[in-house]
Amino acid sequence: MMDKRILIVAEMLEKRLHDPDWVAVDCRFDLGDHHAGQRAFERAHIPGSVYLDLDRDLAGPIGTDCGRHPLPDVGQLEARLGELGIGNDSTVVVYDDSHGAIAARAWWIFRWLGHERVRLLDGGLAHWLSLGLPIESGTTHRVPRAFDAAPRSELVVSTAEIAATPSAAHELNLLDARDHTRFLGEHEPIDPVAGHIPGSRNLPFTTFVNSDGTWRSLDERRQLLLDALGGDPDASWCVMCGSGVSACLLALSGVEAGLREPRVYVGSWSEWIRDDTRPIATGEA
Repeated sequence: MMDKRILIVAEMLEKRLHDPDWVAVDCRFDLGDHHAGQRAFERAHIPGSVYLDLDRDLAGPIGTDCGRHPLPDVGQLEARLGELGIGNDSTVVVYDDSHGAIAARAWWIFRWLGHERVRLLDGGLAHWLSLGLPIESGTTHRVPRAFDAAPRSELVVSTAEIAATPSAAHELNLLDARDHTRFLGEHEPIDPVAGHIPGSRNLPFTTFVNSDGTWRSLDERRQLLLDALGGDPDASWCVMCGSGVSACLLALSGVEAGLREPRVYVGSWSEWIRDDTRPIATGEA
């Protein structure tokens, strides 16, 4: 099994902080306070980091028929990345302050744009700080670079495809990364409707990380995915969650583990429930 080396340890990133071809990207975001991530970045961040906001940069405007974090406008994001000093030749290291779900969304957005030189900081800023590594405050100014995207539509699965037949979610091997109680419909703290797409399977993203925010070993994460896919390493599969964010953590693990690259249902549950004629399941059935 080939290790794709997506996760990067803090000590390795520290050695690259002064390399102009490496860019650390802070992706911290709080769903309860959408400006908290920016404020936290300005207070303290890994030296040389730039900031990408989940709502403003890693997602587009919310429409009447989409989920909470639709795909961003390619042209606007190209310009934004270039302004931040991220070019097509840059090695990007994304991080957040918890389990890595927001950073994984950033990783996947770069990959969707056609940029594969992206790593994710294992353990995020919390682990960085626990090691006593340096931080700085304020804003970062980098020399602008040209970033030209080549969007990969093949990495996305649509609502129409999942809704095409009653068995589509099962046939697509659709894995739902939300908490198990949300999947069952027992608890829904964010969306107005509880439950899951019939035929989908639950694989909570939290099972992929340790209590300290670092990720479990690649062998462990690969086995979690294989168990959910019936043991077939060549199976095609798709991932979803509430709004296409934490699902990217499963996608990253699959790519890193050498499985077939999954497609991401960007709209996810928050888009599925926009139409009340679409079927909803609750419980284990």
